[in-house]
Amino acid sequence: MNQYYVYIMTNKHNTTLYTGMTNNLIRRVYEHKNKLTNGFTKRYNCTKLVWYEIHDTPVNAIKREKQIKAGSRKKKLDLINKLNPEWKDLYFDLI
Repeated sequence: MNQYYVYIMTNKHNTTLYTGMTNNLIRRVYEHKNKLTNGFTKRYNCTKLVWYEIHDTPVNAIKREKQIKAGSRKKKLDLINKLNPEWKDLYFDLI
């Protein structure tokens, strides 16, 4: 069974948020952490995984990603604070 992930990354000061979607969360966060792809997370140094959700289809994951991206910063903060109130880097729990 395939799994798809919607996730939120932040920088070390928790001031910038990035929402993304992938079918391989460990690989994708590794790419963000090591700045292997140019883009938003590299530019704003978003290297900390602070929230993620698992979906069973890419359609559901994309729909959720768009919903989160369209939401307010407060809604994103609420998602993170509910799952990860200490804002620890969840990547190290995955590997």
